[in-house]
Amino acid sequence: MDSQSMKVAVVGAGFGGLAAGLALQREGLSDFLIFEEAAEVGGVWRENTYPGCNCDVPAHLYSLAEAPYQGDVRYPGQRETLDYLRTVAREHGLMKHLRFNTAIAQADFDDKDATWTLVTADGHTIYAEIVIFAAGMLHRRYLPDIPGRDTFTGSWFHSAQWDHRRDFTGRRVAVIGTGASAAQVIPELAATAAHVEVFQRTPTWVLPKPRAQFSRPTRWALHRIPLAHRIYRAALYYAADLVLAPVMTNGWSARPAEWFARAYLRVQVRNSRLRAALTPRHRIGAKRIVLSKSYYRALGRDNVSVTTTAIGRVTESGIQTVDGAVHSADTIIYATGFRATEFLAPMVVTGRGGRVLHHYWDEGGATFLGLAVPGFPNAFIMAGPNTFNPAGSNVDMKQNQLRYIMAAIRLREQSGAAAIEVSDRSVGDYDQWLREAISRTVWPEGGSSWYKTDSGRVTNPWPSTARTYARMTRRDPALDFQPMSLNHPPQHPIEPETGPPSVPAAHPAAS
Repeated sequence: MDSQSMKVAVVGAGFGGLAAGLALQREGLSDFLIFEEAAEVGGVWRENTYPGCNCDVPAHLYSLAEAPYQGDVRYPGQRETLDYLRTVAREHGLMKHLRFNTAIAQADFDDKDATWTLVTADGHTIYAEIVIFAAGMLHRRYLPDIPGRDTFTGSWFHSAQWDHRRDFTGRRVAVIGTGASAAQVIPELAATAAHVEVFQRTPTWVLPKPRAQFSRPTRWALHRIPLAHRIYRAALYYAADLVLAPVMTNGWSARPAEWFARAYLRVQVRNSRLRAALTPRHRIGAKRIVLSKSYYRALGRDNVSVTTTAIGRVTESGIQTVDGAVHSADTIIYATGFRATEFLAPMVVTGRGGRVLHHYWDEGGATFLGLAVPGFPNAFIMAGPNTFNPAGSNVDMKQNQLRYIMAAIRLREQSGAAAIEVSDRSVGDYDQWLREAISRTVWPEGGSSWYKTDSGRVTNPWPSTARTYARMTRRDPALDFQPMSLNHPPQHPIEPETGPPSVPAAHPAAS
């Protein structure tokens, strides 16, 4: 195909993209396509296939409302989660709307006819009245620019690009990073490798993860008691808000959580020198908390060592730290996470008046609820800035976003407008509330993390409870969006490459 037109184009086929497809179907909209650069659905659950890959949110909460999880395993693995998404696409009629191997390289808004032009990586053109960007945060692998990286003569790869041809039996493996992926893969490597050396820049807080399997009485209750799965899901939701969310603001549960994490470290790691190396200096919650019952045990094994001296360079035979020591390795695994702060990259998105989205964000430009940007009519973002919920389910956050997006689409249809665009006033109100909320969290002083840009701006996590976000996204879009006709654009003209809007009073939906 050279070109194709539709009402709604969805970019990405992970949880967000599939949820968008289900939401559009509920609205009675069938003229939509979901574009996915890979050969199948899944997002991060397709990309991350490393041994031990698992979600740290219970599946009952980490599932779509239209397809609630009702299994016997609390934390299904990567394959099971990917199979769940495949089943959703197949059983809910989304396969006919999916276009695989179609990477969107560019998206441009046409001021004259108020439509979006999407250009694929192979040069095809797609025209859409509305675009929903559902590319997610955790899809662009981050490889640190370590001198000599390409001189290493052994094998090396990122944890999200696992080389399943490699057999680590009897081999020396170096793992760079100690985040969630590393905490899951290190115990698996330690079980077979001759030696695993972990290069740690910053220790992380670790709490024991509940066992994956439900107990026999719980399984009986889930199968025999009506609405048991729904009740359990609700209990998880409110527990996350009441117990976990306050940790991020140094609230009532922060001190007990830190005490428990310290006690867990003390019990699991008997070696005092290793325990000191694994003790974080930042407040709990300032970086993503790791949930694991096997990570500390793996680090205490005789064939595992932890190096805290900074890496200087990679050599032909291994890793040289800044003290001059060379740590030999047969394989180097970069468990170094993702470019999470580079939203929608490498796609180039250009809105009204030539405004380039990434330039706008680089200059500190704000969003509305993380899902709409001034100057970008008829465009919505899922998993946008400051919508990652570190204390709950991001699937739930996406479904809240979609409720608001569908209401905005209805507003456009009912108004007869060619396009709708969020107002500067609403963006400013929300941004002021957001900045004040972030200032009350533990993140600003928590050091470097994937929650922040290199400049220290907190761009990823949501600073309040899931219920607060749900309440904000129930707000009537008519209060925040203004119509745009072909001859009469919104009242606020856009100059190319403008900075952030002014910041007026606090956002009323937060009260």
